Amino acid sequence: MDKVAVLNSLQETGLVPVLRAASVEQAIALATAVAAGGVKVLEVTMTVPGALQVIRRLVAERPDILIGAGTVLDPETARACILEGAQFVVSPALNLHTIELCHRYSIAVLPGALTPTEVLTAWQAGADIVKVFPAGAMGGASYLASLKGPFPQIKMIPTGGVSLATAAAFLHAGAFALGVGSDLVDPQAMAAGNSDIVTENARKYLAIVHNFRAQQPTPIR
Repeated sequence: MDKVAVLNSLQETGLVPVLRAASVEQAIALATAVAAGGVKVLEVTMTVPGALQVIRRLVAERPDILIGAGTVLDPETARACILEGAQFVVSPALNLHTIELCHRYSIAVLPGALTPTEVLTAWQAGADIVKVFPAGAMGGASYLASLKGPFPQIKMIPTGGVSLATAAAFLHAGAFALGVGSDLVDPQAMAAGNSDIVTENARKYLAIVHNFRAQQPTPIR
């Protein structure tokens, strides 16, 4: 899948579940539970033990899921993830060399930023989407709306503070998509054998995205 198709898929899904797990097998099980709920996008964070192995296995075993790499802090890690098949790269912070590396491989890159200066710097450096993190700690949806005021052209994915209770507000504030962590990809539920909770939450998040879009006016052509 080329970069344009990846970005279109991210926008169409409207969700980027952030997968954190205690083991490779738990990560694979979480991915399966999320996909069963209809969400076919997943960000595997580098904090997962054996994260590269998780990416490799999911790319091979679940070609129906768009797999990205998360918590990528440097270009060397980005390259390792890309070589394992990751189709987008996400970071909690801004590293210009990582953006440059992803451009070299024509891979979608979503660096993290928080302040207006960081957001603009990331965009000018070639970020495909800017991850606003931690959005919840800065006021949530109202903070995203404040950023979108001067930067309407910049695609932003809020992460941190996104939940079933706040998802709609973030979409109304202008989110390109939603970065969702343990409120959806819940390793504790999986450890307790409650994969159905994860699957049902995936369905609930998709319903919020679909309901939001159904309320938007149809653009005049």
